[in-house]
Amino acid sequence: MPELPEVETVVRGLRPKLEGHRLKLVEQRRPDLRFPLPENFAARLQGRRVERIQRRAKYMLLHLDDGQVLLCHLGMSGRMVIVERARNGRRPPLDRHDHVIFVTDAGTEIRFNDARRFGMMDLIAGDALEAHPLLRALGPEPLGNDFNGPALAAALKGKRTAIKAALLDQQVVAGLGNIYVCEALFFAGLSPRRLAYTVQGNRAEKLAAAVRQVLLRAIEAGGSSLRDYVQANGELGYFQHEWAVYGREGEPCRRCGAPVKRLVQSGRSTFYCARCQK
Repeated sequence: MPELPEVETVVRGLRPKLEGHRLKLVEQRRPDLRFPLPENFAARLQGRRVERIQRRAKYMLLHLDDGQVLLCHLGMSGRMVIVERARNGRRPPLDRHDHVIFVTDAGTEIRFNDARRFGMMDLIAGDALEAHPLLRALGPEPLGNDFNGPALAAALKGKRTAIKAALLDQQVVAGLGNIYVCEALFFAGLSPRRLAYTVQGNRAEKLAAAVRQVLLRAIEAGGSSLRDYVQANGELGYFQHEWAVYGREGEPCRRCGAPVKRLVQSGRSTFYCARCQK
């Protein structure tokens, strides 16, 4: 599933194509994705101008000129694909998994393609955004000013779950997924088995800094390409070539040379260096 850096990369790719432009045509090719699409979905979007696009956790938020907000989640395999018209003006053929199509007043076409249909879209009144069930319980943004060592320590205080599981809790910090939690724990030198409540003081400072560092490096590299994920412009992300531990079971640790280990926590693979992470 695309994680925060992948969603941020898509948002940055969509901004110059959508912000300030009207949705001249919106085509809805099925009634539902993971959930049913809102009533009169295409009609409520068509003709609206996209004022700005932002990311909250793993969600994309398109703020429209009438106060509505289009909330999008890519799910497991969803992609926002930018399609430019051919020189002869012909429209490139549609894929059977192109479920929602947006055409702007500049002629740019953005297709939401989702083979597994685990993605979702919703239309929300802007003044009700923070109360939306998917957003209201989210923790701080890991790249925002509200996320730092003391804030992380406070969120982890009293938690007797493993630190890996705690970081995946979206109420502790928003948007982190399996790949980047594994990487951040490595750079912070913390074992994924360590109990969350013990991450206080300097440990929390190091972990908060590692989370931020890993995410910024991943965004700069365009995210990690796993299975179906590509950027909005169709290019693959490259951060997977920089992974320190994720997906590298048995390979030498890039820091100490010991073999990277794998364990399963809450049904997910965790990769770590037993020598470097305590």
